[in-house]
Amino acid sequence: MTRALVLRSLMLQISGWSSLLLGSWLLCLMLMQLLFGRELNRLQTLQLGRDLALNIRLTELTLERYPPALIKELTGLDLVIAVQPPGPERDDRSNDDRRRELQQELCSRLSHCPMLLPATSGETTAVQGGGQQIWIELISPLEPVWLRSAIPATRRWPPDPMLMLIALVGAVIITGVVYLLKEVEQPLRGLERGLARVGEGNDPPALQAQGAPEVQRITRRFNAMVQRLAANRQERATMLACIAHDLRAPITRLQFRLALPSLDATERQRCRHDLESLERITSQFLMYAGGGEREAPVVCPLELWLAEVVASYPSEQLHLEPTPVQARIRPIALGRAVSNLIDNAFTYGKPPIVIRLLTTKDGTSLEVWDQGSGVPTAQWSRALQPFQRLDEARGQQGHCGLGLAIVNHVMQHHDGTVTVRRGPGNPGRFAVVLTLPSEGQAKG
Repeated sequence: MTRALVLRSLMLQISGWSSLLLGSWLLCLMLMQLLFGRELNRLQTLQLGRDLALNIRLTELTLERYPPALIKELTGLDLVIAVQPPGPERDDRSNDDRRRELQQELCSRLSHCPMLLPATSGETTAVQGGGQQIWIELISPLEPVWLRSAIPATRRWPPDPMLMLIALVGAVIITGVVYLLKEVEQPLRGLERGLARVGEGNDPPALQAQGAPEVQRITRRFNAMVQRLAANRQERATMLACIAHDLRAPITRLQFRLALPSLDATERQRCRHDLESLERITSQFLMYAGGGEREAPVVCPLELWLAEVVASYPSEQLHLEPTPVQARIRPIALGRAVSNLIDNAFTYGKPPIVIRLLTTKDGTSLEVWDQGSGVPTAQWSRALQPFQRLDEARGQQGHCGLGLAIVNHVMQHHDGTVTVRRGPGNPGRFAVVLTLPSEGQAKG
């Protein structure tokens, strides 16, 4: 059944492209005939004029020595002795232009300008495919002599073989261009759009394999690649979520034991510190596993959203400098990123912390300033990688190197950037800057 469908589809494609080729050929042939048919007829008339001029000169030379009847018998030329030879009952005015062109050609090649008159079809002169019969006046020393000749009919159909060949070449070119546009260019554009969506968070849908066989193979390989990436992403998220879930069980047991009265104050404080570290690591794993990809972006006023994010921090150590602006963001994911930056500023920097919300030519910037020395410039790119701790001692404080990696992950899904800035102390000495694009839209 499948083979029959494939064969039927192949036959339909062949029939369609053959019809397009035939239609293009007929269209090109009509255009060629319209553009160059008259020029070919003119060239044909010029060639006929050259041949007739030679015959007229030879005949006029012969008439000087021999009578017209003898010349007619010996050469087969259709000669008539008359003041005005007989013409057709009805003159076809449509051939006047060709007769006039032929007369001009003869006048330019002979020493005199002969008269041309329409004639009836003779027994000895016939024109294939129809045409016009004419009388041509000859110079004779004794009596007026007329030579009957034929002007071939204007060729309209079938057209000239050269025009048919040129039209066929044009039809092949047109069909090839249409084939490239439909079977190659359009599927490749769809593949390009699919590639642009890879890595934006949501997996792009599978593309339909269409077009040329080579493009279909590339499309199938792309679909397989997307499936592998989705499986790897799901495996990573499941692994991180399982690790975080498994850590919560011993954390709960430790919290229960801390509630027992048998522990002294010093031991209880140490256990509580370890619990906080474990809980911080677990939260970072969960945030990195989620990344905010499945959160739908919404348009909201950033100054109000930012005030809600920083509401839990001490106001005497954190100052907010907002600018009214609206943008399309994932509020929960971006809030986690800002909270990570504020926590880092309190932990490794020096208060006061200043958060500025600005509108620049590059878009909307959110700056988190502190008074510390910040991350060295040479190590900034490393700090954005997951599980990278610039200070190995941080691992003993519940840090696993995911703070800035989470920030970078979230900003990638907002089509934004994470950069650093250093200042003289007003508003701070070191800042991490989150920049949303100018259109203020996160990728969905």
